[in-house]
Amino acid sequence: MDNQLKEIFGAWLSAIGTVTSAIGSTPSLFIKKDLRNDLNLWGNVLQGVGNAVAADGQGELSLETIGNELQSVGNITVIAGLIIDFEDEVQQRLIIDGNLIQALGGVTALGSELEDASEKNEVYNIIGNLLQVIGNSLQALSGAYELKASYNKNEKSNQDENDESLDVIGSWIQAIGSVISLIGQIHEESEEQNNEDEKNQISKND
Repeated sequence: MDNQLKEIFGAWLSAIGTVTSAIGSTPSLFIKKDLRNDLNLWGNVLQGVGNAVAADGQGELSLETIGNELQSVGNITVIAGLIIDFEDEVQQRLIIDGNLIQALGGVTALGSELEDASEKNEVYNIIGNLLQVIGNSLQALSGAYELKASYNKNEKSNQDENDESLDVIGSWIQAIGSVISLIGQIHEESEEQNNEDEKNQISKND
């Protein structure tokens, strides 16, 4: 698989993963809690794999590569918080840290996109990464509020619904951002392929 295909494939996996995770984070009368937890877990697995594949597809060390690697590490941290039988507080802290690492990765990748902001297709990647940073930050904030409320049972009962809403909003903002980034990646790779085809055609004509 060449690097262009790796980047697109990684973007697809990440987009599918964020949407899956968002569905798992959203309360539903039709999806049982255990299934929602599984969707959230597998959504993070897909995101982690997708970010790792996209980083590998970069071919060289760059801010975008580092950003994708950080996001993958963030997903792995969240996965650890979801599946390992730690105390509730430790699990919650892992999920918070994982979301913050993902947000840091998004900011790092955003720096790379801003360097190439003059390219028309970069606007998709800039908006997509920015939304993912906001989404991850909201999820981390939700987890922090939930952790704080867990120390006070009365406060916890009043805050649970608000914290869950913040997590859901953050999950869907991240999902929308990931889909927009996917669109940008497809446009970018398509344009690069067209430019390469044109160069090859000129070389043949010469």
